[in-house]
Amino acid sequence: MSRRGLCLVVAAPSGAGKTTLTRALLEGDPLLSLSVSMTTRAPRVGEVDGIHYHFRDQSTFDALAATGGFLEHAHVFGRSYGTPRTAVERELAAGRDVLFDIDWQGHRQMRAALPRDVVGVCILPPTRAALEDRLRGRGDPPETIAKRMAEATSEMSHAGEFDYVIVNDNFTKALSDLAALLTAARHAAARQVGLEDFLSELSTDKGARYDV
Repeated sequence: MSRRGLCLVVAAPSGAGKTTLTRALLEGDPLLSLSVSMTTRAPRVGEVDGIHYHFRDQSTFDALAATGGFLEHAHVFGRSYGTPRTAVERELAAGRDVLFDIDWQGHRQMRAALPRDVVGVCILPPTRAALEDRLRGRGDPPETIAKRMAEATSEMSHAGEFDYVIVNDNFTKALSDLAALLTAARHAAARQVGLEDFLSELSTDKGARYDV
């Protein structure tokens, strides 16, 4: 019996601690890898094609989108971003799990594209004040903080669309909860390939003798 991989989609408003949580989860789990998106923006200093992003021109991106080659994609600030379908499906078939650091809109698209393979988790701050304090701690100007708080309100309003919600009040507990959700999802009966044959073998009397 083998296992089909899953897509762990983690979304959160800016400042909720999603990046720190997901990076820690990745470091401690060799069966989990981070999805590599495709983008039309130019590489930044130190970024490597195929590791940080798949860097492509707009025509290549549009052609792939037109043929259903993305699980999710969006156009943001004049640049396009998307998750190539083929690479993810290859990982799932091989029993490997893929982590997605995307927003609620990407989660919706992923759920529509792979309804049986997506496990959605929304990370929330303990309070609105705590979220604002975290954003202020980054040293951003007041207008940027106000904009991000408005975006956070919109993000958090979609928490009910996810399978699970974790309130990040304590990092160690939040990380433990996230890891526990991933473990439970891996053991879902629907993910076990060959389960029916395995059960059939367990149920077959092959001459075994039982003492009463």
